[in-house]
Amino acid sequence: MKKIVTCRLGVIIVALIAAPEVASAQTDEIQVYDASHAAPGVFNLTWHNNFTPSGVKTPAFPGAIIADKSLNGVPEWAYGVTDWFETGLYLPLYSRDKNYGTTLDGFKLRELFTVPHADDRTFVYGVNFEFSVNSKHWDASRFTSEIRPIIGWHLKPVDIIVNPILDTAYDGIKNLDFAPNARIAYNFSPTFAIAAEEYADFGPLRALYSRSDQAHQLYGVVDYSSKFLDIEAGVGFGLTDASDKLTLKLLLMRDLNGRKNTGSARAFPTPASAVSPNPASTTGERH
Repeated sequence: MKKIVTCRLGVIIVALIAAPEVASAQTDEIQVYDASHAAPGVFNLTWHNNFTPSGVKTPAFPGAIIADKSLNGVPEWAYGVTDWFETGLYLPLYSRDKNYGTTLDGFKLRELFTVPHADDRTFVYGVNFEFSVNSKHWDASRFTSEIRPIIGWHLKPVDIIVNPILDTAYDGIKNLDFAPNARIAYNFSPTFAIAAEEYADFGPLRALYSRSDQAHQLYGVVDYSSKFLDIEAGVGFGLTDASDKLTLKLLLMRDLNGRKNTGSARAFPTPASAVSPNPASTTGERH
């Protein structure tokens, strides 16, 4: 079994990096992954929405959606296959901006591999792969993907999570775009936490952007979990000229079957364990 899993991961990584530059674009998901996911046999729905009251006013590429005063979102449908593997589908991905109005932007497939029972461990790790099909106004490339390593510590009551993401437009290793994010959270109870999250885009590995051209956003986040619904809300502030100045995010999460909501979205902990994009024009996402 371990040989099969290792072979599958290797094939995915080679396919992502071996296949013409990643342009910084909009995003539908502003979230740090902490290696938790839906239990085997459980379907989970996460509804992502983010609104940018004050953002970058120039398009990331000709014909792109304008970040300023735009709304972006997507329902994320996930299924727990095993205790170490979750698969997901983002559909429909949608936006509303001042130039195009309401548009459909494409879809994504997701494959998440993690250490089993991450919520109950001190040190957690995993890797997430996303495969995106984009509309011409959402991304400069029709097909894009991300490789998202997950490294974290549940220190109770503090969580520290890092996602050193690499984005690709299938144009080779030298053009991989480094867009990491990180989260530090304090869990007041099994159902309530506050966190600081940072999302960045440093540019392609072959020639990282100068400091002024890098995108950095710092978010203040509140998480609340109940047996019916998990909620994550945050306010993000741009730290550079290349960042959106103000972004609001809201995630609503619920298991669709099973006896209770497990909080399977990666950014928030399950109630049982009390432990716990890439922002518009900030992470160059895809997603």
